[in-house]
Amino acid sequence: MTQTPRFHRIGILGTGRVARALALGLTEWSELPLMVWGRLREHVGRMGGEEAQSVAQLAEDCDVIALAVSDDALNSVTAELAAVWPENGAGFVFHVSGRSGLASLEPLALRGARTAAIHPAMTFTGDAPAELRRMAGARFAVTTAERDAAAIAHRLVAALGGVAVDIAEAQRPLYHAALCHAANHLVTLMAGSMDALAFAGVDDGAALLAPLVRAALDNSLAMGFDALSGPLLRGDGETIGGHITALERDCPEMLPAYRAMARATLDKLERVGAPPSVKLRRAIDG
Repeated sequence: MTQTPRFHRIGILGTGRVARALALGLTEWSELPLMVWGRLREHVGRMGGEEAQSVAQLAEDCDVIALAVSDDALNSVTAELAAVWPENGAGFVFHVSGRSGLASLEPLALRGARTAAIHPAMTFTGDAPAELRRMAGARFAVTTAERDAAAIAHRLVAALGGVAVDIAEAQRPLYHAALCHAANHLVTLMAGSMDALAFAGVDDGAALLAPLVRAALDNSLAMGFDALSGPLLRGDGETIGGHITALERDCPEMLPAYRAMARATLDKLERVGAPPSVKLRRAIDG
């Protein structure tokens, strides 16, 4: 437990998975009990702290407010909060959306609020204690427009045990695309591989893939593209041709993704000075 609370009162607008994890992690950093507001009152009661009677009370009583709502709801919630923002109020408001930057908070900035986008680069499943543990050492993408707001944002990230990584406003879409490409497309990739293994007669595809894929992930994070191995690196066109034939016959739904990733790998090999043969590209194209 911290000896000196960092903020007078922290408020959380939202009651979903991220909101619950934030509430658990920031409780000790609020001098007064956390104040929570959400449209579903039964969910508010599960988060501890005190229930705000309105968005206006949240704006009036809290010097730090976290907007932990869905991406699609962020603009409307920001507008609602800005409409009741105290005159000359200088509180700090941040959202946790990955795709959005400061533009979504502009109505609040125009009313005098200091604002930031603080996105934890991790997934949330609803297990707040486990997620709080995973925040320790996790990276948080921070976007601010002024030094004071940046200092507060970095303190909040540190309070959660995370590490702040500054991302410029103009680069938020690229940052979020990179995360989605790595995490979301990985799910699709793994699902396709497990479907193919099931068709090949493997009862537990996840168990078969786990050691291989975990090693590939660890190596990729440590070595980047230098971790590449396998038939594309070796230029083994006959092996790739056999893959294409098998997928066309048994798992045609996986073939477009396989070809797309293989082409992307060959393109990367070309860029790093190891151009593949025309024969290998032809094998991929069928």
